[in-house]
Amino acid sequence: MKTLIKNGLIINPDTTFYGSVLIEDGLITEIGKIENINDGNVIDAKGDLVIPAGVDVHTHMDLDLGKFRAVDDFYSGSIAALCGGTATIVDHIAFGPKNCELNFMIDRYHKLADGKSLCDYSFHGVIQHVNESTFEEMKKLVEEGITSFKIYMTYDNRLSDEEILRVLNMARELQATIAVHAENHGIVTYLRQYFGDNGYRKPIYHALSRPNVSESEAINRMISLSEIAGYPNLYFVHVSTKEGLSEIINARRNGAKNIYGETCTQYLTLDMENYDRKDNEGVKYIMAPPLRTKEDIEALWSGIKNKDIDVIATDHCPFMLDEKLIAKDDFRLAPGGVGGVEERIEVILTEGVKRGISLNTLIERLCLNPSKIFGIKNKGSINIGNYADITILKKQRYIIEKSNRHSKSDYTVYEGFESHFKVDKVFLRGEIVVENGEICDELKTGKFIQRSLKLDDNFLLNDKEIKE
Repeated sequence: MKTLIKNGLIINPDTTFYGSVLIEDGLITEIGKIENINDGNVIDAKGDLVIPAGVDVHTHMDLDLGKFRAVDDFYSGSIAALCGGTATIVDHIAFGPKNCELNFMIDRYHKLADGKSLCDYSFHGVIQHVNESTFEEMKKLVEEGITSFKIYMTYDNRLSDEEILRVLNMARELQATIAVHAENHGIVTYLRQYFGDNGYRKPIYHALSRPNVSESEAINRMISLSEIAGYPNLYFVHVSTKEGLSEIINARRNGAKNIYGETCTQYLTLDMENYDRKDNEGVKYIMAPPLRTKEDIEALWSGIKNKDIDVIATDHCPFMLDEKLIAKDDFRLAPGGVGGVEERIEVILTEGVKRGISLNTLIERLCLNPSKIFGIKNKGSINIGNYADITILKKQRYIIEKSNRHSKSDYTVYEGFESHFKVDKVFLRGEIVVENGEICDELKTGKFIQRSLKLDDNFLLNDKEIKE
């Protein structure tokens, strides 16, 4: 089966040009000036953007928190991802039972996703304790294509500094990537109890109980541990503060290697004033880390423009409004998390272009960099030989609202946002999975991605490969 996408504005991280893309057997086989084909499907993308389909390396599908469970499973969550132009996700899995093996939750997530996810997917392992068997399991999982592991510096399953150092040493040996949730547990625990005990329980105190320094101190400490371990691949998830980003920038300037920073759509668009909304609306925005100030938002955008932030992800973890409203009288009771896997590409392109950031730079952070850092081969750019994971966007203004969302959640924190782009068609391995912004019928399920170690920079289009 052949498909020709012609006359579109093709946008890669390294180049932009008008042309066509020929797809055969799920792969990109030609790029450039191709007017027609003898057999197959021809799509005229004149006036549209043709970009690599998105790669979101921070989702929480079907996350079980005990009392609460994220409302999007791998089926509904993957529909939302595809309708938002994202064809691949890497999920941060839930904690397992105390003292369980690493493989315990990986096996459980394979069962949750297999036959349900309509997009391609992989998992980050989660390390909740450290012993010798942990390191043997890490080796085995890397061989099986799970080449990254998440650790936490807060919550019940947090690791001590000594345990973190041991994990980092093993990661360096394996060339695996360690993703870290960096918050100072002592600061957060003390302030949550202090505010709660003294009657300060409105949603705004969720933000005040996790001040900027709780993130920046943890990032600084993590970088110091990384230095001792010889700088393995270290990836900071959901960086939300000016100070946290500064720690990463300063470390790189001082010679630190293999340090990567991710931020998320909500930290680039929403500020902490939302916690003061009337009629209990503030509970909708409870997440960790919390929303910050407008100054933090602009610092993060500067980080994207200056290429100090490597990835824009979502931390997609939605709940129902009734579940959030449990916290209307005490911020500590709410499940933390919001949706965003569908909104990410449209919102980020809209806001980034407003700030004068090139589409190439934005596509690099939405598609290519997550693929490179987490070893997802043949995705993230429109190149000959890559999978034909492609999103076609209309230059069309429309309002994001719950009525045009595909998540199971009954609200979106991006309600009322005017997007300047609209996802029209999405291809996954050459197959149209989204048409006119809606999921197609009778789709094959996505594939589990066996990932490699961090990829090199061999992604640029060779001029000889572009057909004149």
